Parts: sequence; C-alpha cells; structure tokens
Amino acid sequence: MAIAVTPPRGMRDFLPADKAVRERSLGIIRESFRAHGFDEIETPVMEDSIRLHSGLGGDNEKLAFAVLKRGLSAADVAAAAAQDDLLSLADLGLRFDLTVPLARFYATHRAALPTVFRSIQIAPVWRAERPQKGRYRQFMQCDIDIIGEAGSLAEIELITATAATLDQLGLTGCSIRINDRRILTTLLAHWGVAAALTERALIVIDKLDKIGVNGVATELGTLGIDAPDLATLLTELGSGGWSLGSDAPDGSAPSWLDPAAFADLEALRAALPGVDLRFDPTLVRGMGYYTGTIFEIAHPDLSYSLGGGGRYDGMIGRFLGTDVPACGFSIGFERIVDLLEADAASALNAVVLVHEKDADPARLVALKRDLVAGGLRVRLERRTKNLKALLDRAGEAGYGRFAFVTPDTNAAADLDFKPLGV
Repeated sequence: MAIAVTPPRGMRDFLPADKAVRERSLGIIRESFRAHGFDEIETPVMEDSIRLHSGLGGDNEKLAFAVLKRGLSAADVAAAAAQDDLLSLADLGLRFDLTVPLARFYATHRAALPTVFRSIQIAPVWRAERPQKGRYRQFMQCDIDIIGEAGSLAEIELITATAATLDQLGLTGCSIRINDRRILTTLLAHWGVAAALTERALIVIDKLDKIGVNGVATELGTLGIDAPDLATLLTELGSGGWSLGSDAPDGSAPSWLDPAAFADLEALRAALPGVDLRFDPTLVRGMGYYTGTIFEIAHPDLSYSLGGGGRYDGMIGRFLGTDVPACGFSIGFERIVDLLEADAASALNAVVLVHEKDADPARLVALKRDLVAGGLRVRLERRTKNLKALLDRAGEAGYGRFAFVTPDTNAAADLDFKPLGV
C-alpha cells in the first residue's frame, strides 16, 4: 500500500519560487520593524498546557494542539475520557499565537529587559483550524509589541511602524480600523446586557461582516439580548469612517460612551495624520485578553483583515502577579504574502549558466565563483534537448537571466547574458 506523500492537512510545502517571495517579504518586515526601534526575540514552539488554557486566548484555546504526557497507559486515557477531561492528559501544547508566549517571556526575563520593552516576534504558530482558503493549521505571524508603556505612545508607535511596513511591502490602499474594548463594554451596558453575557455578545457582534446586521440581531436575540436597531446605531457612530461625536451638535461623545476611550481615540486620530484610520464601533477582535484600543488592517479588495492587535494590560499580571501595560500589532503574513509578487530586481541578479555535458567542471566552477564574488546568484545547468523547459523551470525558481558556456568562454566577461523568457 502506497504511503501518502502530501503534507498534513492544513499545512503546506513551499516550492523555491514561493519560498523566495516569503523570505524576501519576511526580510522587509523584519528590517522595517527594527528601523522603528523594536528588538527581535525567540520563544519555544510549545508552552505549558495550563498557560495556553488560562482563559486569555478566546476561542483559539479550543484550537490548541495538545502534546500528550509521556508514559500514559490505556487506563489513563480511558479514565480521562470517562470524565470528559482529555486535556488532563497533556502537559504541553503548541502555541496558537505569539502573545501568550510573549507575556510568559516578559515575566521570566523582566529583570534583564528595559523598562519599556519593544519586541519583534516572527515565527510559526499552530491551530487546529478547519482548513480553507486563507486559514491553515500552521502559519507565520509577524508581531510587534510594546510592554511597559501605559500611554497612547505605544499605540502610535505600533500603528506607525505597521503602516510603514505595509508601504515597504508595496501594499497600497490599506486602512486601519480602530475601536476600543471600553466602547464595546459601555455599548452593551447601554443595551442592558448582563455582564455574564458580555463576552458571548462580543463574539456575535464580531460576525457582522460575515452574517450582516440582521444575522447579528437574530443571534443576539437567542442570547436574550434585545439590541436596538443596529443600522441606526452604526449610522450614529459612523461605522467605516470617523464620526464618534456625530450624534451631538458640538461633536461630543454620545452620553453612554466611555469618555476616556473617546478621548484616547480622538488623540490617536490627531497624532496619526498620515495614516488612514477609520473608527468602527463593531470591531471586536476575538481574543479575550484585550482591554482597550483594538485595531485591524483592512484592504478595499478583501473581505477579511490583513492583521490586527490591541492593548492587553491584564495579561502579564496573570503570570507576574503585577499588572504591566502592554499593546501589540500582528501582521497576517499568510494573507499578505499572497498579494505580493516576486522581486524583479532579485531575479535579474540570479543567473543560469547553461553548459554542455562534457564541459570542464573546474572551468564551470571558476566562472561561477567569479560571478558569485560579483554579487550574483548562480546556478549551473546541463543543456538538455528541451532547453525551453529547462529555462522555464529556472524562471519559475526566481532566475532572470541565462548565458551559454561555450568552448570559447574563458572568463565571466565572455558570457552573453539574455533575459529568460525571450
């Protein structure tokens, strides 16, 4: 019986051309973040199971891959299954995001870190998703976080760095939707929603872009929440634009709106005149650890976000015992990289030397060595009957030019390079 040779479901292999685009994009992201004063760290791919299921990861905790304890017996498994407590069989799990590991990292190394710590994490994470377009079980996250800064400077730096990085990647037309968890909390209180139903109600509101106004109102009704006319509310608050105070002649906040949250969002707007910020009162973000400002990257041609983040002031205190202000922004790398193209300049610096079967290996290596020393990427290819197929494969792998090595080729200067595809 043949053994399956496809990757595990929801995970992918990358061919050389795809890998080249990914690495180039990761390099741009990394250097842009570093230019804005962030420092890169690395954390283990696994964390203690109890930490991953501490109630801070929202629905993503249900998607965490568990790692079974060593030495389990069939009786152990049967006993846990009988008590519907299979999670007790695991002591470790693969990280489902980079924020929970960062909080643990900071709690571990706080004494060695600056008072305000600006971190970069670029690494894979794992979730037991139902695989579909844009959703994978293993994917890359690119996070920047600021720990120790309680003021709006953290949000301003994070949004500035992220917007600059999107520009460096060549993505145009992006905007940043922004809201505040305090606005959502007071909105629900304004509707008379019981505190015990707050998180469930937020999850429903977060589905607005998928099921629409009527769908959200229906689901809220099943929770016993009699929400007012959502369409009217969105008009009043200015969904998709910036009109927090549009229901008042003097531009002040609605009477029920948290005044501190209102002031913070207006301050961000004033501090980021070059960024396309759009207030959206229905923006929720699914993670349970957000406490204040939240934001997402929107693109006019896409129905889903390209990244997001927010303030999570309460998380580190769960590990450290002392609250520490924290805020982060994550670029959705897998969604963004699909929008990017191969770098034409890099392709021109990647060349193929096509040689005959009996060419002198020492001469070929000498030519290659000289070209590499000159800053080129060089591949040697033996000439085949189907030359076009050979050159097509080289082009797909990111090479932009080729030259024939003939008996008269004695030095790199003798090579006559031609663009691939001509």
